[in-house]
Amino acid sequence: MGLTSRSLIGVLGLLAIGLLVAVVWLWPKLAGRGWRPVLGRISALALTQVVLLALLGVVGNRYYLFYTSWDDLLGKTGKPKLHAGAGGDGPVKLINLKGTESVDVPNGGNPEAAGQIVGIDVIGRRSGLDTSGFVYLPPQYFQPQFKDRRFPVSVVLTGYPGDARNLITRLNLPKIAANEINAGRVQPTIYVMLRPSQTSGRDTECTDVPAGPQSGTFFSQDLPEAIRTNFRVAPGSKAWGMMGDSTGGYCSLKLAMLNSDRIGAGASLSGSYGAPKDGDTGDLYGGSKEFRNSQDLMWRLDNVAPPPVNLLLTTSLDEENYGDTQDFLKKVKAPTKADQLVLPTGGHNFKTWVALLPDVLRWMSAHQDVNAGV
Repeated sequence: MGLTSRSLIGVLGLLAIGLLVAVVWLWPKLAGRGWRPVLGRISALALTQVVLLALLGVVGNRYYLFYTSWDDLLGKTGKPKLHAGAGGDGPVKLINLKGTESVDVPNGGNPEAAGQIVGIDVIGRRSGLDTSGFVYLPPQYFQPQFKDRRFPVSVVLTGYPGDARNLITRLNLPKIAANEINAGRVQPTIYVMLRPSQTSGRDTECTDVPAGPQSGTFFSQDLPEAIRTNFRVAPGSKAWGMMGDSTGGYCSLKLAMLNSDRIGAGASLSGSYGAPKDGDTGDLYGGSKEFRNSQDLMWRLDNVAPPPVNLLLTTSLDEENYGDTQDFLKKVKAPTKADQLVLPTGGHNFKTWVALLPDVLRWMSAHQDVNAGV
């Protein structure tokens, strides 16, 4: 049974009910004194609690998709595989296509009307990292009159340790993007949906970790190369943007600020402005204070020449990052430009981000120029 399967939830649910019934039925027999009844009561309660906690954990994981398989949960990621193209001396194949999905809108099975979701495996040629995700291709990508058109790209990152599918099932990105594009409020755009970390069990915060995963290189160099060799993408940094929620929001701002020659815009939904240090991250900086500072966005605004990049920060009056967002905006200097979207109320959750997403897509669309790199 798969970690996210309904059958696993069903088995654990039946087991939990059975144990509860058994405890109630057998409790009079376990009510006596002596070590055996006491041990019996402890064992019955402990076993019931373990099964109930396992059931809650599996249900929560299926809802949020923190882990998609038993191997993912146990940290068994395997090694990235490079697949050679046609011919013995052919180029390395950087993306494997894994099938298509329809979009959750009317006529969603017709790519010319709704666009299409494509599953991908991306292989990083420089970083040696690989990851799975999805690409949403807009309706115009399939329409004959646009067969030669090249499209802007927005890379969309989840929070950690969320799964890329959350961006489809919880953030509703393809659905909202299709509606916005068909209504003419957003220009036809390719959306690349990924997790922020390519290493299971390690929150890299999109950092080139010394002697560790080169996640920054993956997003700033490997991913653009892979996408451009497989899809009709407009050239130049102004056509390339990044957005994300939570950890993905911090990554989007950081990668845009550090790589303005490749990424023209970055949008953060409830993101922070510096990476934490905890059991998931470990030491991301090799003990170097200078390197740690370079990854802190507040420090960069005070100490590094401002890059020519457009940024969008989203928050709410209730959000933990509201104060830091206002401090960030006060520090911004030209040629960096920063806007903010503020909800009167909202938390660090998908309900808030779904409410913000249409405006975020419109902002990103207005800041992506497909002709700037021509």
